[in-house]
Amino acid sequence: MTKIKVQDIKRSIRNISDFPKKGILFRDITPLLLNNKKFKDCINDFVRATKEKVDYVISIESRGFIFGSALSYALGAGFVPIRKEGKLPYKKFQTSYDLEYGKAVVEIHADAMKKGARVLIIDDVLATGGTVEAAIKLLKKFDVKIKGIHFLIELLALKGRERLKGYPVYSLVTY
Repeated sequence: MTKIKVQDIKRSIRNISDFPKKGILFRDITPLLLNNKKFKDCINDFVRATKEKVDYVISIESRGFIFGSALSYALGAGFVPIRKEGKLPYKKFQTSYDLEYGKAVVEIHADAMKKGARVLIIDDVLATGGTVEAAIKLLKKFDVKIKGIHFLIELLALKGRERLKGYPVYSLVTY
């Protein structure tokens, strides 16, 4: 595996002004996903950044699923989705968290994994850190060992990493 060229990945992420609302610069990963080599390079980079064996890759709806399922396959680990409220059909745990414009709820199946499992969390973007912080709250119900938290993109100005102190955080691309 060759070392990933971060600038190549950055050039594959499109900037969309004023989406989903005025004043927001949205980082669109669709062009990156269209390029199978660059997508594979990203997954390989996440594999390299995973320092310990994990039993499960945990991913957050919805763009996180793209990276989470591919990474779980590459690591030979199970895949556990964390979904928005009302999307999981079985017994579940849930927690709410604050958004810039309101509240949201995420859920995980109550039988998603064994207590004490080694897990890795992956999502597409680290912004304020609220979504991943909510995911961590859910994972505490299982008494898991969080071995890493990976992101494709980290928005440094929003200081989301500060909410994840004590956890090994890895971001492929920063803005």
